[in-house]
Parts: sequence; C-alpha cells; structure tokens
Amino acid sequence: MFFSKRVDAKPDLVAFHRAWAELSTYSQQDLDGKVHALRAKPVLTESVAVACEAARRALGLELFDEQILGALALAQGCIVEMQTGEGKTLAAVPTVFWNALAGRVHVLTANEYLARRDAEWMGPAYRLLGLSVASISQNSTAAERRAAYTSDVLYGSPNEVGFDFLRDQLALDRSDLVQQSAASVIIDEVDSILLDEARIPLVIAGGESEAEPVAFRADRMARQLRHRLHFGCTRDVQLTDRGIAEIERSLGCGNLYDPENFALYTAIIHALHAHHLLRRDVDYLVRTDRIELVDEFKGRVERERRWPAGLQTALEAKEGIRLQTQGRILGSITLQNLIRQYPKVGGMTGTAETQRQEFREVYGLEVKVIPTHRPMIRIDYADKVFPKRVSKERAVLEEIIAAHATGRPVLVGTASVDESERLSAMLATTGVPHHTLNARNDAEEAAIIAQAGELGAVTISTNMAGRGTDIKLGGEAVVRLGGLYVIGTNKHESRRIDNQLRGRAGRQGDPGSSRYFVSMEDDLMTRYELPETAGSDLDHVQRIIEGQNLEIRHTLAKYESVMEQHREAFTARRHAVLMDGGIDERRRRITLLKMDDLWSDYLASMAELRGGIHWISWTGKDPLHTFLTEAVDRYEEMEDLLETEIEEAVASVDPGDNLERGATWTYLINDQPFGTMSERLMQGIKKKLRASMGKR
Repeated sequence: MFFSKRVDAKPDLVAFHRAWAELSTYSQQDLDGKVHALRAKPVLTESVAVACEAARRALGLELFDEQILGALALAQGCIVEMQTGEGKTLAAVPTVFWNALAGRVHVLTANEYLARRDAEWMGPAYRLLGLSVASISQNSTAAERRAAYTSDVLYGSPNEVGFDFLRDQLALDRSDLVQQSAASVIIDEVDSILLDEARIPLVIAGGESEAEPVAFRADRMARQLRHRLHFGCTRDVQLTDRGIAEIERSLGCGNLYDPENFALYTAIIHALHAHHLLRRDVDYLVRTDRIELVDEFKGRVERERRWPAGLQTALEAKEGIRLQTQGRILGSITLQNLIRQYPKVGGMTGTAETQRQEFREVYGLEVKVIPTHRPMIRIDYADKVFPKRVSKERAVLEEIIAAHATGRPVLVGTASVDESERLSAMLATTGVPHHTLNARNDAEEAAIIAQAGELGAVTISTNMAGRGTDIKLGGEAVVRLGGLYVIGTNKHESRRIDNQLRGRAGRQGDPGSSRYFVSMEDDLMTRYELPETAGSDLDHVQRIIEGQNLEIRHTLAKYESVMEQHREAFTARRHAVLMDGGIDERRRRITLLKMDDLWSDYLASMAELRGGIHWISWTGKDPLHTFLTEAVDRYEEMEDLLETEIEEAVASVDPGDNLERGATWTYLINDQPFGTMSERLMQGIKKKLRASMGKR
C-alpha cells in the first residue's frame, strides 16, 4: 500500500486569495525571492499561490477556485476527480511546484503526444518558478533520456518510464544508467493507468528465438477442427474426445497429453484461440505485415504491445505474416508495481468516484471529487434497449440523421474498429458527412476530436480516442441547438468507462446530452449470459460486475505479490554488484550477465507454472498456496545456484570473449488472455448475476 502524507484540514480559500493578491504586486525579483524562501521552508498555501501567480504571468491563465481546490487535494496525495474540460493540466502546476520543493517530480500522461504537449504548454510557468522541465518519447536517445531525468519535472508516458526502468535493471556499467529517482509522481488519466492497465506487464527481452514451425503445424490443424464436434469455446477452448482423437490421428503424435507433446498441445490451443476468440479489426489489426493490438478500453492501437508469446505467434500464423522474434524475457514489471516505486503518488481523472473503494483498498489513495466551475447541465437520457444488434444500429443511424438535420454536432462512441466502420458505411449511404476516428488513424485523433463540437459535425470514435483533448462547441448556434450530443453504442463492464464517453459533452457549463443504445446481442450481455430482464437495469448489472472484478484483481494481486518481492530482492542484489567499485571490471560483467541469465530462467519457469496453475484445483489442492510455495522454492533454488554458476562462468570465459549484451527490445504483454485464472473466477460473476436477475 502506498504511503502519502495527507493534510486533512479544509483549504482556506480566503487566506489563499489574500496571499495571491499580495503576490500579484511583487516584482519578478521579489517573486524569485519568495520561491527561494519556500525552498527553505515550504508552506502549502503560499506555494500554491506562488505557482498560480507564475502561471498567470507566464501563460496568461488564471486558475479559478475549483482548480485550486483540485491542486490542494492533489498536493495532499489524493486522486482528484475533475470533469472533462475543467482544466486538470493547469491545476497540476501548483501541485508539481509543491512536490518539486521536496525532490524531482514525474508527471505521467496517457500517451507521448500529451506528455510533449503538456511539457511545452506548462513549461514557461515552471521555468519562471526556477524549475527545469523535460519530456521523453519513444524516439528519445539514451543521452536525451539521461538529461531529461535530471530535470526537476519530467513528463512522459508510464510505458516509457517503465521501459527505462527495465533497461536500467540490465545495465552492465554505471554509465549506462539513465534514470534518477523521483520523490513523487502525478498521474494524469489515473484511472486508465492504475486500473485499466495496472496489470499489463512491461517486458524487456533479448537473445535469439527458436524457430516456430510448430505454430504453422498447429495452425493447419486448427483449420481442420470443427466447433462443437472437435472443441468447444466461449471464452476458453476445450478439446472434445473426438477432437483429441482427430489431432492424434492427423499428426501421428501418439498420446497428445504425453510430456513430449506439451508444446504441440499448447500451440493447438493457442491456434484455436487465434481463430475463434480473437477477431480481426476488433481485438487486433494487421498493418504493415504486423499484428497490432487494439486496447479494449480505448479502442485504439497500442504500440509495441503483444499477446503472450504463444498466442502472438498463433495470430501471426493465422494471418500468414512473418513471425516476430520473441526472444527470452529478461525483465518485467507491471505498471502497478512501477508506480509503487514512488514515495508519494497523486492522480487526476474525470472518472474516479465509482472506483473509490478500489483506489483506497489497492493503493491507499482517497478520491476527492471537485465540483465543476459552472453548473453541469448535461442531460443523460435513459438507455434504449433493443433485442437485436441490427435494430439497435438502425435506431442509432436514425438518431444521428435526425440530430444532424438540425445542425447539432454528434459524437458516437463505439466499442470496436469493426463497429465504427460498419456504422460509417451505413452513414455514407445516407449522404451524412462525418469523420471516423478509430485505431486505423490514431495519429490524427486529437485534431479530429477537437472539431467534434462544430456546427453539423458528426464524429464516430472508438471509445475514448482523443482523451485529453477538449471538445469546444462551435459558437452560439450550437449552444442553442443543445450542445454536443453523445451517443454510446455499447455499455461496458464498468460504469466509469461509460461515464468517460458521457463526459465529452457538458464541458464548462455547456449544454449537452448523452444516451446509450444497447442490444441483448452486445458483448456485455453475451459474455455474462445475461437474461433479457437485465436490459432494464444495466446499472445494477454493472455494479455487480465491478464488485466481482475487484475481487478478481485482489486474487490476481496475491499471485503477483511473491514474484514482485523476489524481483525487488534480486534487483537490489544486482544493483549492489553494479555499483561495487571493489570488483575488477571483467568479473563484474560476467557476474551481471550470469545473474540476468538465471533471472530470465526463473521468469520463464514461473510463467510456465502460472499458465497451468488453475489445473491444480482439480486435484483438490489450493492453487494460490501451491503457487506461492512453488515460487519461493524456485527462487531459493536459483539463489543456491547463483554463486556456483558465477564461479563457473568466470573460469570458463576467455579473456578475449565479448562481454557485451546483444540487442534487446521492449514491449507490453496483453496479460490475462482467455483460459487463465481470470476465466475460472469469472464464472462466479455469471452465477451471481443470474441469481440476482432471478430475484428481481
């Protein structure tokens, strides 16, 4: 659990404005002196006032009371909920200054575009306060990263900061290190990073991959097998007896469950997943001869993200494209555990209140809801529910046409690329001009979404594309028409995701409205096998799913905890070797390389154990207890081998041997694919939902 010092006293806005009014009379020299005095003796209210004055002078922007309340709550280590368009980016500046008085500050944003934009936009205010500011991106060189991390304020995506963390864990020389420790982190779009993507592992890999002919062999076999006859699948794949017999006959492999056939069996299961459970243009795209994953929450492509190795390879075989090099995993960390490296954490988002319990229980962070600067007048209409998807889409089309006929702008949020393009094609036949924003053109999303409030604009967008970009209404004509009309075509498991889409309308007291159109054939309904009665109270359904998903995440966290303890212990030991000036250079490099090899072996061993641990329950044993016990045993076994392996390596390496590491690469693993512990735990949600629906 995170530890953050909190200030519980209510902010005194009268005293704050008195302090700010006095500062407005200061010369720049006087203001510099005040900054210097605060470095010696930090005072929260005065620090926030100084930062507000700096923003006014450098940016021409004056913070209103609600932004100040947000800044104060953020400074106290809270999750701050401020609605879309309320100015979170500017509200963070006083908190960044306050935190920077105690040490370096990292500001993590949803993507590189926002990191670069915000660093450049807010930079003049920071520099007026005597702070250096920088940002990093995927294209930053090692030298640029090293310089950026020395800045007082660093903006970046969590992925880039995480990959730098992993690369430093493999450094063979102190001069290779790029990161400097930071005293605090402020997370923009904190719900996306700490909830939606918290358990996605960031990975660094290297070494040569073995050839994967088994993937093509399994793919050919999967194409021959027939659903229901040879296998069953809902969110998992199970071979039938006839399927097993067919595989053994066709491949002449003998007993499919013999140990020597384990790789073949796994490859066939992955191939069936690829063909029957992962949908092109919904779960992934094929572009430039590569598989690109579509994030289920954002509806847009995530660069350098892969499915776990076997499933990724199965998809590549399915699509007939070149197999990517997988290599050996040399290091890994989840975003959740990356954030745990910071002594102080705070975050901002437009949607946090519905997840208050999880933020408190998992992270020890309280949610503070900040009122809007102007009254929220958006109208959220009741859902419209249809029995069939085709009737729902027809109704959506009619709603868009009717709104467009008046000139009112419409933003349609869809759940997938496939759905957005299907709806776009339907609109094209009506002659309604529109923009389609999805994972195929994500580089242009900010520019497109910014125009969605113009008179007559119709924008179709996959979920929350363009998050972080304001939609401003196009003049008084649009205001008179009722503002932006947001239409959602699918409900999600979490009300928070639905609220993100609704929040695109009603910015800063603007008029607006929202409505969801759903059908009983939508993913939410079919995934949990919901009865038709569920359509009348989807809020109730979502509350149950949210609660059960929280329990699932708690359970999965228990599995991860022991490996995270081992990672921390091992990397501390490795760092001590890296920094030890008493070892001659050759022995240190050999030691570090051998430690990395053994850690990679441990990670591979644990991945295999975790992949099959759910079968333990069939034997009557507790899977969690078995996993934790086995993890400890395997780690201790690795530690026991370490000294012997190092000495053997030192003795066997010739003086002329190359002691450099080969190429490495980084990516994210789309964790928890079908057929994991999550699927077993999900059965509990289905049972609870069915029972709940039966009582209503």
